[in-house]
Amino acid sequence: MSLLTSLAARTESAHSAAPTGSSNMKPVLHLPNDRWTPLEVLFWLLPVAAYFLFPDYLVLISQVMIVGLFAVSLDLILGYAGIVSLGHAAFFGVGAYTAGLLAAHGWGEPISGLLLAALAAAVVGFLVSFLVVRGADLTRLMVTLGIGLMLFEAANKAAFITGGVDGLSGMVMDKIFGVFEFDLTGRVAYAYSFAVLFIVFVVLRRLVNSPFGLGLKGIREGGRRMPAIGADVSRRLVVIFTVAATVAGVAGALLAQTTQFVGLDVLGFPRSAELLIILVLGGTGRLYGGLVGALVYMLAQDYLSGLNPAYWQFWIGLLLIVIVLFARGGLLGGLAALREKFFKGGRP
Repeated sequence: MSLLTSLAARTESAHSAAPTGSSNMKPVLHLPNDRWTPLEVLFWLLPVAAYFLFPDYLVLISQVMIVGLFAVSLDLILGYAGIVSLGHAAFFGVGAYTAGLLAAHGWGEPISGLLLAALAAAVVGFLVSFLVVRGADLTRLMVTLGIGLMLFEAANKAAFITGGVDGLSGMVMDKIFGVFEFDLTGRVAYAYSFAVLFIVFVVLRRLVNSPFGLGLKGIREGGRRMPAIGADVSRRLVVIFTVAATVAGVAGALLAQTTQFVGLDVLGFPRSAELLIILVLGGTGRLYGGLVGALVYMLAQDYLSGLNPAYWQFWIGLLLIVIVLFARGGLLGGLAALREKFFKGGRP
Protein backbone atom coordinates (compact mmCIF):
# COMPACT_ATOMS: atom_id res chain seq x y z
CA MET A 1 0.00 0.00 0.00
CA SER A 2 1.37 3.39 -0.94
CA LEU A 3 1.82 6.20 1.56
CA LEU A 4 -0.90 8.24 -0.11
CA THR A 5 -3.42 5.38 0.07
CA SER A 6 -2.52 4.69 3.70
CA LEU A 7 -3.07 8.29 4.78
CA ALA A 8 -6.31 8.50 2.84
CA ALA A 9 -7.58 5.36 4.57
CA ARG A 10 -6.65 6.78 7.97
CA THR A 11 -8.43 10.02 7.20
CA GLU A 12 -11.61 8.23 6.18
CA SER A 13 -11.57 5.91 9.19
CA ALA A 14 -10.94 8.78 11.61
CA HIS A 15 -13.80 10.74 10.12
CA SER A 16 -16.24 7.81 10.32
CA ALA A 17 -15.17 6.78 13.83
CA ALA A 18 -15.59 10.20 15.40
CA PRO A 19 -18.99 10.75 17.07
CA THR A 20 -21.19 13.32 15.40
CA GLY A 21 -21.45 16.58 17.30
CA SER A 22 -18.74 15.68 19.77
CA SER A 23 -17.13 18.78 21.24
CA ASN A 24 -13.86 16.89 21.80
CA MET A 25 -13.50 15.68 18.25
CA LYS A 26 -9.92 16.10 17.05
CA PRO A 27 -9.06 17.68 13.68
CA VAL A 28 -9.12 15.18 10.83
CA LEU A 29 -5.94 14.67 8.84
CA HIS A 30 -6.35 16.21 5.39
CA LEU A 31 -4.21 15.47 2.38
CA PRO A 32 -2.40 18.47 0.89
CA ASN A 33 -3.87 20.22 -2.13
CA ASP A 34 -2.62 22.91 -4.48
CA ARG A 35 -5.66 25.19 -4.44
CA TRP A 36 -4.78 28.85 -4.09
CA THR A 37 -6.26 30.63 -1.10
CA PRO A 38 -7.29 34.31 -1.14
CA LEU A 39 -4.46 35.07 1.29
CA GLU A 40 -1.93 33.59 -1.12
CA VAL A 41 -3.29 35.62 -4.00
CA LEU A 42 -3.02 38.75 -1.86
CA PHE A 43 0.56 37.84 -0.95
CA TRP A 44 1.61 37.73 -4.60
CA LEU A 45 -0.19 40.96 -5.40
CA LEU A 46 1.92 42.80 -2.83
CA PRO A 47 5.11 42.84 -4.97
CA VAL A 48 3.05 44.17 -7.88
CA ALA A 49 1.76 46.99 -5.68
CA ALA A 50 5.26 47.63 -4.31
CA TYR A 51 6.54 48.21 -7.85
CA PHE A 52 4.35 51.32 -8.07
CA LEU A 53 4.28 52.38 -4.42
CA PHE A 54 8.00 52.15 -3.59
CA PRO A 55 9.96 53.04 -6.75
CA ASP A 56 12.99 54.06 -4.68
CA TYR A 57 13.29 50.62 -3.06
CA LEU A 58 13.05 48.39 -6.12
CA VAL A 59 16.66 47.29 -5.86
CA LEU A 60 16.27 46.29 -2.21
CA ILE A 61 13.00 44.44 -2.81
CA SER A 62 14.47 42.57 -5.77
CA GLN A 63 17.30 41.44 -3.50
CA VAL A 64 14.70 40.31 -0.97
CA MET A 65 13.01 38.20 -3.66
CA ILE A 66 16.30 36.61 -4.69
CA VAL A 67 17.26 35.77 -1.10
CA GLY A 68 13.71 34.51 -0.55
CA LEU A 69 14.05 32.12 -3.48
CA PHE A 70 17.37 30.96 -2.06
CA ALA A 71 15.72 30.36 1.32
CA VAL A 72 12.90 28.38 -0.32
CA SER A 73 15.52 26.09 -1.88
CA LEU A 74 16.92 25.30 1.58
CA ASP A 75 13.42 24.78 2.94
CA LEU A 76 12.92 21.97 0.42
CA ILE A 77 15.59 19.86 2.09
CA LEU A 78 15.38 21.16 5.66
CA GLY A 79 11.67 21.77 6.17
CA TYR A 80 10.33 18.92 4.03
CA ALA A 81 13.03 16.23 3.97
CA GLY A 82 14.75 16.99 7.28
CA ILE A 83 18.25 17.40 5.78
CA VAL A 84 20.25 20.00 7.69
CA SER A 85 22.84 21.81 5.58
CA LEU A 86 25.57 24.27 6.46
CA GLY A 87 26.91 24.57 2.94
CA HIS A 88 23.89 25.38 0.80
CA ALA A 89 25.64 28.51 -0.43
CA ALA A 90 27.83 26.21 -2.54
CA PHE A 91 25.03 25.75 -5.07
CA PHE A 92 24.09 29.42 -4.89
CA GLY A 93 27.68 30.29 -5.74
CA VAL A 94 27.89 27.75 -8.57
CA GLY A 95 24.84 29.34 -10.18
CA ALA A 96 26.18 32.85 -9.66
CA TYR A 97 29.61 32.11 -11.10
CA THR A 98 28.18 30.17 -14.04
CA ALA A 99 25.91 33.04 -15.06
CA GLY A 100 28.65 35.57 -14.31
CA LEU A 101 31.34 33.82 -16.34
CA LEU A 102 28.98 33.37 -19.27
CA ALA A 103 28.12 37.08 -19.26
CA ALA A 104 31.75 38.12 -18.80
CA HIS A 105 32.81 36.07 -21.83
CA GLY A 106 30.19 37.29 -24.27
CA TRP A 107 27.16 35.14 -23.42
CA GLY A 108 24.92 37.80 -21.92
CA GLU A 109 21.50 36.41 -22.88
CA PRO A 110 19.70 36.26 -19.48
CA ILE A 111 17.25 33.38 -19.93
CA SER A 112 19.72 30.88 -21.39
CA GLY A 113 22.32 31.97 -18.85
CA LEU A 114 19.82 31.33 -16.07
CA LEU A 115 19.04 27.85 -17.41
CA LEU A 116 22.71 26.93 -17.80
CA ALA A 117 23.42 28.12 -14.26
CA ALA A 118 20.55 25.98 -12.99
CA LEU A 119 21.96 23.00 -14.89
CA ALA A 120 25.44 23.49 -13.44
CA ALA A 121 24.06 23.71 -9.89
CA ALA A 122 21.88 20.64 -10.53
CA VAL A 123 24.91 18.58 -11.60
CA VAL A 124 26.90 19.60 -8.53
CA GLY A 125 23.90 18.97 -6.28
CA PHE A 126 23.29 15.55 -7.81
CA LEU A 127 26.89 14.49 -7.21
CA VAL A 128 26.93 15.82 -3.65
CA SER A 129 23.56 14.22 -2.83
CA PHE A 130 25.05 10.71 -2.80
CA LEU A 131 27.36 11.75 0.02
CA VAL A 132 24.62 13.56 1.94
CA VAL A 133 21.96 10.83 1.94
CA ARG A 134 24.35 8.21 3.31
CA GLY A 135 24.77 9.80 6.71
CA ALA A 136 22.78 11.09 9.67
CA ASP A 137 22.34 14.70 10.75
CA LEU A 138 25.89 15.30 12.01
CA THR A 139 27.41 13.64 8.95
CA ARG A 140 25.24 15.74 6.66
CA LEU A 141 26.27 18.90 8.46
CA MET A 142 29.95 18.10 8.05
CA VAL A 143 29.66 16.97 4.42
CA THR A 144 27.72 20.05 3.31
CA LEU A 145 30.01 22.35 5.28
CA GLY A 146 33.06 20.66 3.79
CA ILE A 147 31.75 20.96 0.23
CA GLY A 148 31.03 24.64 0.76
CA LEU A 149 34.49 25.34 2.18
CA MET A 150 36.18 23.43 -0.66
CA LEU A 151 34.35 25.39 -3.35
CA PHE A 152 35.05 28.66 -1.56
CA GLU A 153 38.79 28.00 -1.46
CA ALA A 154 38.77 26.70 -5.04
CA ALA A 155 37.15 29.93 -6.24
CA ASN A 156 39.62 31.94 -4.17
CA LYS A 157 42.64 30.15 -5.63
CA ALA A 158 41.32 30.35 -9.20
CA ALA A 159 41.46 34.14 -9.17
CA PHE A 160 42.40 34.19 -12.85
CA ILE A 161 38.92 32.80 -13.58
CA THR A 162 36.71 34.03 -10.75
CA GLY A 163 38.45 37.25 -9.82
CA GLY A 164 39.22 35.93 -6.34
CA VAL A 165 38.65 38.36 -3.50
CA ASP A 166 38.18 41.21 -5.99
CA GLY A 167 35.12 39.52 -7.44
CA LEU A 168 34.04 38.83 -10.98
CA SER A 169 33.19 41.98 -12.90
CA GLY A 170 33.00 43.01 -16.54
CA MET A 171 29.63 41.34 -17.02
CA VAL A 172 27.49 42.67 -19.85
CA MET A 173 23.87 41.54 -19.88
CA ASP A 174 21.78 41.57 -23.04
CA LYS A 175 18.20 42.76 -23.16
CA ILE A 176 15.58 40.31 -21.91
CA PHE A 177 13.83 38.88 -24.98
CA GLY A 178 15.78 41.49 -26.91
CA VAL A 179 13.46 44.22 -25.62
CA PHE A 180 13.88 44.95 -21.90
CA GLU A 181 17.26 46.41 -20.97
CA PHE A 182 18.60 46.32 -17.41
CA ASP A 183 18.51 49.91 -16.14
CA LEU A 184 20.00 51.76 -13.19
CA THR A 185 16.59 52.26 -11.54
CA GLY A 186 16.20 48.49 -11.17
CA ARG A 187 12.75 48.29 -12.76
CA VAL A 188 13.62 45.58 -15.27
CA ALA A 189 15.65 43.65 -12.69
CA TYR A 190 12.69 43.85 -10.30
CA ALA A 191 10.20 42.52 -12.85
CA TYR A 192 12.66 39.83 -13.98
CA SER A 193 13.34 38.64 -10.43
CA PHE A 194 9.66 38.61 -9.56
CA ALA A 195 8.73 36.64 -12.69
CA VAL A 196 11.40 34.00 -12.08
CA LEU A 197 10.50 33.76 -8.38
CA PHE A 198 6.82 33.29 -9.11
CA ILE A 199 7.32 30.68 -11.84
CA VAL A 200 9.75 28.63 -9.75
CA PHE A 201 7.55 28.93 -6.66
CA VAL A 202 4.47 27.68 -8.52
CA VAL A 203 6.41 24.60 -9.65
CA LEU A 204 7.76 23.93 -6.15
CA ARG A 205 4.35 24.48 -4.59
CA ARG A 206 2.91 21.82 -6.85
CA LEU A 207 5.83 19.52 -6.02
CA VAL A 208 5.49 19.68 -2.23
CA ASN A 209 1.70 19.23 -2.43
CA SER A 210 2.06 16.10 -4.57
CA PRO A 211 2.38 12.50 -3.32
CA PHE A 212 6.15 12.96 -3.69
CA GLY A 213 6.05 15.90 -1.27
CA LEU A 214 3.92 13.89 1.13
CA GLY A 215 6.54 11.16 0.99
CA LEU A 216 9.22 13.70 1.92
CA LYS A 217 7.26 14.64 5.03
CA GLY A 218 7.04 10.95 5.88
CA ILE A 219 10.83 10.67 5.60
CA ARG A 220 11.24 13.72 7.83
CA GLU A 221 8.95 12.34 10.51
CA GLY A 222 10.04 8.70 10.37
CA GLY A 223 12.54 7.80 7.71
CA ARG A 224 13.16 4.32 9.08
CA ARG A 225 9.52 3.36 8.65
CA MET A 226 9.17 4.51 5.06
CA PRO A 227 10.80 1.43 3.48
CA ALA A 228 8.10 -0.70 5.12
CA ILE A 229 5.52 0.80 2.75
CA GLY A 230 7.76 0.44 -0.29
CA ALA A 231 9.22 3.96 -0.42
CA ASP A 232 12.76 4.36 -1.73
CA VAL A 233 14.11 6.83 0.82
CA SER A 234 17.54 7.36 -0.72
CA ARG A 235 16.13 8.00 -4.17
CA ARG A 236 13.63 10.57 -2.90
CA LEU A 237 16.35 12.37 -0.96
CA VAL A 238 18.64 12.47 -3.99
CA VAL A 239 15.84 13.93 -6.10
CA ILE A 240 14.84 16.65 -3.64
CA PHE A 241 18.47 17.55 -2.88
CA THR A 242 19.13 17.97 -6.60
CA VAL A 243 15.99 20.08 -7.00
CA ALA A 244 17.00 22.27 -4.05
CA ALA A 245 20.48 22.75 -5.52
CA THR A 246 18.94 23.70 -8.86
CA VAL A 247 16.71 26.34 -7.28
CA ALA A 248 19.66 27.71 -5.30
CA GLY A 249 21.59 27.95 -8.57
CA VAL A 250 18.74 29.91 -10.13
CA ALA A 251 18.79 32.33 -7.19
CA GLY A 252 22.56 32.76 -7.53
CA ALA A 253 22.27 33.39 -11.26
CA LEU A 254 19.56 35.99 -10.63
CA LEU A 255 21.85 37.80 -8.21
CA ALA A 256 24.72 37.80 -10.69
CA GLN A 257 22.58 38.99 -13.60
CA THR A 258 20.74 41.74 -11.76
CA THR A 259 23.82 43.15 -10.00
CA GLN A 260 26.28 42.29 -12.82
CA PHE A 261 28.87 41.34 -10.23
CA VAL A 262 29.80 38.14 -8.39
CA GLY A 263 31.71 38.36 -5.12
CA LEU A 264 33.53 35.53 -3.41
CA ASP A 265 31.07 35.78 -0.53
CA VAL A 266 28.40 33.97 -2.60
CA LEU A 267 30.19 30.74 -1.63
CA GLY A 268 30.96 31.75 1.96
CA PHE A 269 29.79 30.06 5.12
CA PRO A 270 28.18 33.28 6.47
CA ARG A 271 25.69 33.18 3.61
CA SER A 272 24.65 29.64 4.53
CA ALA A 273 24.34 30.58 8.20
CA GLU A 274 22.32 33.67 7.31
CA LEU A 275 19.99 31.46 5.31
CA LEU A 276 19.29 29.27 8.35
CA ILE A 277 18.45 32.39 10.37
CA ILE A 278 16.02 33.49 7.67
CA LEU A 279 14.27 30.13 7.71
CA VAL A 280 14.06 30.11 11.50
CA LEU A 281 12.47 33.56 11.40
CA GLY A 282 9.94 32.69 8.71
CA GLY A 283 9.26 29.07 9.58
CA THR A 284 10.36 25.82 7.98
CA GLY A 285 8.25 23.36 6.04
CA ARG A 286 5.92 26.00 4.62
CA LEU A 287 7.68 27.38 1.49
CA TYR A 288 6.28 30.82 2.30
CA GLY A 289 8.44 30.82 5.41
CA GLY A 290 11.54 31.44 3.33
CA LEU A 291 9.93 34.41 1.59
CA VAL A 292 8.56 35.95 4.78
CA GLY A 293 11.82 35.34 6.64
CA ALA A 294 13.84 36.98 3.87
CA LEU A 295 11.53 39.99 3.89
CA VAL A 296 11.72 40.46 7.66
CA TYR A 297 15.45 39.82 7.92
CA MET A 298 16.56 42.04 5.07
CA LEU A 299 14.25 44.92 5.91
CA ALA A 300 15.32 44.74 9.55
CA GLN A 301 18.96 44.60 8.46
CA ASP A 302 18.54 47.62 6.20
CA TYR A 303 16.75 49.64 8.87
CA LEU A 304 18.90 48.67 11.86
CA SER A 305 22.20 49.06 10.01
CA GLY A 306 21.07 52.56 9.10
CA LEU A 307 20.48 53.35 12.75
CA ASN A 308 23.67 51.79 14.03
CA PRO A 309 26.06 50.23 11.49
CA ALA A 310 28.25 48.68 14.20
CA TYR A 311 25.68 46.94 16.41
CA TRP A 312 22.73 46.06 14.17
CA GLN A 313 23.42 42.33 14.62
CA PHE A 314 22.56 42.65 18.32
CA TRP A 315 18.96 43.49 17.47
CA ILE A 316 18.77 40.75 14.85
CA GLY A 317 19.95 38.30 17.49
CA LEU A 318 17.35 39.58 19.95
CA LEU A 319 14.62 39.22 17.33
CA LEU A 320 15.74 35.66 16.64
CA ILE A 321 15.61 34.76 20.34
CA VAL A 322 12.11 36.22 20.71
CA ILE A 323 10.86 34.31 17.66
CA VAL A 324 12.32 31.02 18.88
CA LEU A 325 10.91 31.43 22.40
CA PHE A 326 7.44 32.75 21.65
CA ALA A 327 6.62 31.74 18.07
CA ARG A 328 7.08 28.04 17.59
CA GLY A 329 7.53 27.38 13.89
CA GLY A 330 8.73 30.90 13.11
CA LEU A 331 6.57 33.88 12.22
CA LEU A 332 4.20 31.84 10.10
CA GLY A 333 3.96 29.16 12.77
CA GLY A 334 3.15 31.79 15.39
CA LEU A 335 0.52 33.41 13.18
CA ALA A 336 -1.03 30.00 12.47
CA ALA A 337 -1.20 29.27 16.20
CA LEU A 338 -2.89 32.61 16.90
CA ARG A 339 -5.35 32.05 14.10
CA GLU A 340 -6.16 28.61 15.46
CA LYS A 341 -6.62 29.96 18.96
CA PHE A 342 -8.77 33.02 18.25
CA PHE A 343 -10.67 32.07 15.12
CA LYS A 344 -11.07 28.31 15.34
CA GLY A 345 -11.04 27.72 19.05
CA GLY A 346 -13.48 25.02 20.13
CA ARG A 347 -14.42 24.04 16.57
CA PRO A 348 -13.34 20.69 15.03
